[in-house]
Amino acid sequence: MFELFNAEARRVVVLSQEAAKSLKHKQIGPEHLLLGLLGEGEGFAARVLTPQGIDHDRVLAEVVRARGRSRWLFKSYLRFTPETKNALEQSLHESIGLQHSYIGAEHLLLGLLHDGHGPAAQILRNLGAPPELVREQVNRVCANRSNDIRE
Repeated sequence: MFELFNAEARRVVVLSQEAAKSLKHKQIGPEHLLLGLLGEGEGFAARVLTPQGIDHDRVLAEVVRARGRSRWLFKSYLRFTPETKNALEQSLHESIGLQHSYIGAEHLLLGLLHDGHGPAAQILRNLGAPPELVREQVNRVCANRSNDIRE
């Protein structure tokens, strides 16, 4: 599946690993993937979430509030949690549903929102951006981008 990831999506995964390591968490959870999406700064997720008042620092504060920071990290390699694996799998389904031939940041964000109850969705909800609204925004941006390509 990772061979379908575009450069931005690959960078998001690297940033999510770095976020988990910096917090000394034992696994890469959906919340770290959300941090990775926003860590791109000018990436797709930032374009969708920043106008809603969601940025990397606010998400990081929510992650620390919910999960804290560990004191020690013994592993150099971190595994994805089952929830993160599910979000990554859902990103593939989102890509297919949009008839895209790649997995990008937009699909990763949609994959995180799929169940609507996971840690990433809860963080967005806590920060005033219900997952349903974020999903609408993502779909709107994707549709506008498709229209721009056709013109």
